[in-house]
Amino acid sequence: MVRFNFGTFSEKAMKSIALSDARLNIWEGAVRSGKTITSLIRWLEFIKTHPNSNLIMIGKTARTLKRNVIDVLLSICGDIATFNISRGELYIDGTVVYTADANDERSHEKIRGITLAGAYGDEITLWPQSLFNTLLSRLSVEGAKFFGTTNPDSPYHWLKRDFIDRAGSLDMRIFHFLLEDNPNISEQYINALKREYSGLWYKRFIEGLWVQAEGAVFDSWNEEVHVTDSVPECEEYYVGIDYGTANPTAFILAGKSEGVWYVVDEYYWDSAERGKQKTDYDYAQDLISFIGDIQVEKIFVDPSAASFRAECAKRGILLEDADNAVVPGIRKMSSLLNGGELLVAERCKNLRREFASYVWDTKAQLRGEDKPLKQNDHALDALRYIINSVGEGAPGLARLW
Repeated sequence: MVRFNFGTFSEKAMKSIALSDARLNIWEGAVRSGKTITSLIRWLEFIKTHPNSNLIMIGKTARTLKRNVIDVLLSICGDIATFNISRGELYIDGTVVYTADANDERSHEKIRGITLAGAYGDEITLWPQSLFNTLLSRLSVEGAKFFGTTNPDSPYHWLKRDFIDRAGSLDMRIFHFLLEDNPNISEQYINALKREYSGLWYKRFIEGLWVQAEGAVFDSWNEEVHVTDSVPECEEYYVGIDYGTANPTAFILAGKSEGVWYVVDEYYWDSAERGKQKTDYDYAQDLISFIGDIQVEKIFVDPSAASFRAECAKRGILLEDADNAVVPGIRKMSSLLNGGELLVAERCKNLRREFASYVWDTKAQLRGEDKPLKQNDHALDALRYIINSVGEGAPGLARLW
């Protein structure tokens, strides 16, 4: 007998484990509400009794799948579970579980041809629908089941529209969780989470509602709260670059001090407004001048800026591909603003203007997408690259000159 140590479960969680016997079983709702741990216990039960065929676990990326799910399973299972990172295979009590990511529209090709008895999905709303549809077609063994979790998204999202709203006519069970359904978190922590979110993110991640994005992206932005004329010496500094030719190019210098992000300075060149285009050579020289004597840990740039990267490399400037995921980055920045952990120097007038004018694309919402209008966003993109990317990759200074 294997003994699992996984904390206290609410009555709702225990009931969902007992009732999740449909072909499709999804736990959805607020963050930190116990969805993941509950679904994983059910997944472990299924692994012990599954039909004789392949099993797979899928996440948005290999990194998030490991962090959100596999590490939790390893903690629960102890020495009966191991994970071979290079092969992407999880072994639980002698059973092999394959892993895959859902990073782009071609992800469905990774599971073509495989016959599955069971699948587990993390962050389903971040998947391409083509992958989910392909996965369902591969769950072809008699008794095959899918288990997965998600936070709410747009009410027009394909998962909501095509599956959750039709659950009554499908072999499907939906379990809705709120913060209060997790007995392992304190009231103090719940109150802290509620303070960190506002607007759209509060409705989705705290109230667990499938609501549409409306109006301003950063609805908590407040010049009186988030703009400062006093920036301390920071423990570490980073630069984010949104590179453009016809569009503006923006550099953002941000530092971290005692857990608070400070946007120290900005560079902004709009060739259309200035009446002059700059070359990669010009921008590389401007970047050196912009950084000056500051010891920068890393410089993050949009992965598409290949020519600018090459020009910087000639000068010994090491640029790293930024994590340029838009909505997760917006969510992180919103959380920092709400928690008072992101402050902007008064001199950064373009970034301040963009925080106040960045809005959601209403046409994209009708397609089930959360997508900001592609305007008033260049300095914001440069900052988002930093916030999204810090902590990834190996440490080391970006400056070699």
